[in-house]
Amino acid sequence: MHVEVIRFTVTLLATALGYRIGIGAEFLDADLARLLGAVLGAGVGYVAGGWIGRSFSRRVDSLASTVARRSTGPELLSGIIGGVMGMLVGVAVGIPLLVSFDLPVAVTAYLLVIALAGTAGAIVVSANAVRLLGALGLRPTGAIVARRLDATETAYLIDSSAAIDGRILDMFRTHLLSGKVWVPTFVLDEMQGLADAADKGIRRRGRRGLDVTTALRSITDVDVLDETVPEVDDVDAKLVVLAARTGANLVTTDRNLAQNAEVRGIRVVNPAVVAEDLRRSISTGERFRLPLSKAGTQPGQGVGYLDDGTMVVVEGAADRVGEELDVEITSTTKSAVGQLLFAKPVA
Repeated sequence: MHVEVIRFTVTLLATALGYRIGIGAEFLDADLARLLGAVLGAGVGYVAGGWIGRSFSRRVDSLASTVARRSTGPELLSGIIGGVMGMLVGVAVGIPLLVSFDLPVAVTAYLLVIALAGTAGAIVVSANAVRLLGALGLRPTGAIVARRLDATETAYLIDSSAAIDGRILDMFRTHLLSGKVWVPTFVLDEMQGLADAADKGIRRRGRRGLDVTTALRSITDVDVLDETVPEVDDVDAKLVVLAARTGANLVTTDRNLAQNAEVRGIRVVNPAVVAEDLRRSISTGERFRLPLSKAGTQPGQGVGYLDDGTMVVVEGAADRVGEELDVEITSTTKSAVGQLLFAKPVA
């Protein structure tokens, strides 16, 4: 339908232009020149209008699919508002055209100005959707439609374990990670469920995860994904599908989830592993001063912790708990929670 409308508009404009050109023709009878100009203009306009209409139709269809695939709800809403505002500006700005040209040409030019102004308004306002909604006191949390990220984009899809762990905050603060953070609504719902649990410990973990997610907003861009991934029920499975579908990096401290994702070719960032890799390397024979905080699980053992949280088990120091003493590392081992050090008091 819009192809014919464009064809009619272009034909009308070309006919009017041909008629005006015919008026100035001195080598033909005036009436014949005007008629000939109008007929030639109509023919050219009909052919050109059809081509323009079909090209415009293809572009609109392509643009519509692109907008639906890549635009968020806030951007679409802002684009509609900007389009209406731009058209109103075009209505006012284009009024002089109505009195400057013949009616067919004036109306066509007037409508073109309105269309251009509306398009410009939609583009400008939608590009500033976040600022616009922020000025109105709203925070956009619309869905990001699943898509493969562009090469210049980096996004991190976090699960509840990474949020509860909290070290992702330090990783973004120190610029060890940079880019967007994506938090699916089903992950937020999972943490909300933990925060509402009857058990005090579980409730504390859920609230910490929500607090960390909120704190991330002050450090980097955080988008809430409305994607529900209805084809699977398990939260971990949803995360794997969503990460594979979007090309985002998965951030988790869940070993099983990390291994499942890595097998599927998904890049995984485990804050616990990163922290372990960045820990100070301590070797056998090294000496340092250590405060003992508690007794060990075996008789005679005292336990202290380094600044990075590494546990040090000191033999024969159970009676020195609460004191600070010089120790010498006798052996080291790897455990599920990281490096474990064994030491003895220095005489």
